[in-house]
Amino acid sequence: MTTADAVFAACGDLDPRVVREFLARMDPDYLSLFGPEEIARHVRLSTRLERTTPALVEVTGRGERCFDVVVVGLDYFSLLSVVCGLLASFGLDIESGSVYTFGPSPSAAPAPGRRRPPRVSPKKIVDVFRVRLLPSEDGFGPGEAARLQEELTGLVRLLGDDRVDEARDRVNRRLAEHFERAKPGAGGVLYPVDVHFDNDLDSRWTIVDVDARDTPAFLYAVTNALAARGVYVQRVNIESRGRDVRDRFHVSDRLGRKIGAGADQEALRLAIVLAKQFTHVLPRAPDPAMATRHFDQLVHKLMESSSTPPAFLQQEQGLAALARLLGSSDFLWEDFLRMQFESLLPVLGELRLRGLRDATALEAELGRAVDAAKDHQEARAVLNGFKDREMFFIDMKHLLDPGVGIEAFSAALSDLAEAVLRESLRACAREIEARHGTLLPDGAPPRFAVCGLGKFGGREMGYASDLELLFLHDGTGRSRGPSAVPADEYYRLLADEMLRFVEARAEGIFRIDVRLRPYGRSGPLVSSMDQLRDYYRPDGPAEPFERQALIKLRRVAGDRELGALMEAHRDGFTYGGLPWDVSGAVHLRERQARELVSAGDVNLKYGPGGLLDVEYAVQYLQILHGHRHQGLRTPSTLPALTALREGSLVEPGEHDVLRAGYLFLRRAIEALRMVRGEAQDLVLPPPGSDGMMFLARRLGYSGRDWSEAAGRFAVQLQGHMDAVAALYDRRFGRARRGVPQPG
Repeated sequence: MTTADAVFAACGDLDPRVVREFLARMDPDYLSLFGPEEIARHVRLSTRLERTTPALVEVTGRGERCFDVVVVGLDYFSLLSVVCGLLASFGLDIESGSVYTFGPSPSAAPAPGRRRPPRVSPKKIVDVFRVRLLPSEDGFGPGEAARLQEELTGLVRLLGDDRVDEARDRVNRRLAEHFERAKPGAGGVLYPVDVHFDNDLDSRWTIVDVDARDTPAFLYAVTNALAARGVYVQRVNIESRGRDVRDRFHVSDRLGRKIGAGADQEALRLAIVLAKQFTHVLPRAPDPAMATRHFDQLVHKLMESSSTPPAFLQQEQGLAALARLLGSSDFLWEDFLRMQFESLLPVLGELRLRGLRDATALEAELGRAVDAAKDHQEARAVLNGFKDREMFFIDMKHLLDPGVGIEAFSAALSDLAEAVLRESLRACAREIEARHGTLLPDGAPPRFAVCGLGKFGGREMGYASDLELLFLHDGTGRSRGPSAVPADEYYRLLADEMLRFVEARAEGIFRIDVRLRPYGRSGPLVSSMDQLRDYYRPDGPAEPFERQALIKLRRVAGDRELGALMEAHRDGFTYGGLPWDVSGAVHLRERQARELVSAGDVNLKYGPGGLLDVEYAVQYLQILHGHRHQGLRTPSTLPALTALREGSLVEPGEHDVLRAGYLFLRRAIEALRMVRGEAQDLVLPPPGSDGMMFLARRLGYSGRDWSEAAGRFAVQLQGHMDAVAALYDRRFGRARRGVPQPG
């Protein structure tokens, strides 16, 4: 009796045509590897496949902690990768196995007398693995097998709907969670991977042999790299040799062609090596699925430029930094990593060797670069390129260096902004002088200054903060040249040129905002010192909130004496002991919460207990007591809070509540802004959501149970917001009726 006859006999009551087609579409090696009863079991499983049940799993115990796992499924692209990743996420290490897919269908020509070809079933895959349960796992019983079946069914349905990325994301998350529970690894050693190609051994497929030390999820890493490169796996043989593995893949491109020698094979080799190493550090990523997506794109770019991995990608520390970076923000990847790819790898490689620089050092380097430009347009490109690269470095340093906390991060961004504005002013002044001639005095010498307000004025910039500026001038004069203009028009043209010179996203960091000038959008772009004195006076038109906003004013560029003059006028107006309507300010704060916070949302800035409660509490006290305590006349929140404590204007416990709340909320807000890429949406993700979990991980909350870690973050956040809100209410009497509450 032949093997085929034995299989027909073992299949019993199955339709012989189904059995015949199954055998005809399987590789001949398949028939030699499995016995009739095993093949019959595979055929029976395959007949149960349908759209709603696209994959079936059978698990059979084979001794202590060893199992045979059979997976039969509809052959969707990336199915093998999903299966391997899912097994690894259940703590099952693949020791050996074979993977076969349906080959070309039987002849589709119609039989004699038939007008149509016979119906051909869809392609299917048969995976047979010998697996061992890892020591970190307690066991694998019927309950785990049922969960494996349920999860695989859901994943294969996603593949069938062409939602491959979503399926891969789910597997990556499960795998990273498993890694974090099991803590696998090899003491920081990343073992080498040997990849060999052969286009001569098989007439149809390219043979890829991968030899390496066996590590958790090794087969998943390799099959994932192949899937990400659009490579179709036709057949696999898996063999363990002690602590090492050799996997042989029969592959083609998605059109069924062999992988060409040369650049195509070298690119695939690089992808396999890097994917295997990167999978090892996935738990370091706040969002492992995001990290893997971005890593695939990075590898694609790397393959376009070089086939040799950078040295830091061959070290666990470098890969861990990359995982954290790539798993932090879609927006960061889109806005910086793609644009600055040439800078990414050197920055990551040198991150530990270089520190943050202050405004003086930045201005000196930027000035030399701008001066070397051949014209105004090149100077503009040089300045903005420098700004983007340095901002990129500051972001990376904050993400990856535990020593760069929120205060150092804010100071570094503020220093960069100052350097950029000063050099922008210098370059634009040259350009305006070239167009309109030298500005000559006519009476008092003309002067021009730029003051910062808001986060920039307070040196409290964060990710996606804009630059709130006030342009001012003093003195009179007229330019001498072919297109002469008076001083006020000259400085308006200068300010307008500066607005064009510094490039920024429509919503995002370094977008210049001049709406806080007197009379807002309807006021002049550049105000004279006399206009500012008239606007900011006790019986002037400035609103109470504008008096409060002046707390953040400081000179950042231009004439020092003029800037100091404006700061002195600010002190007299804001801190001069004029009556301050605290109840009106509190009412305005309540309106913000009512109008900007939706019911049920937790807004980290506008909600009760949010960042504004801290900042406004400090600012109210600065205005109320600044005329007697000069130490309060600072644009920065934390120094002002320290001065309040030293002046016995807040109790030590109140100081601690406000300081701790401020720092905690700032960290959470920066994490949200980095993910969302803009400064406006500061609503906390819903409890129990993936967004909440990944936010917590970005903030360093980790552990065996990711949901539990996110819960710890939520509890601590609620504690800070409750304490801040209670202090604000107690000191300033907020009614809170109708105001959305945190939590």
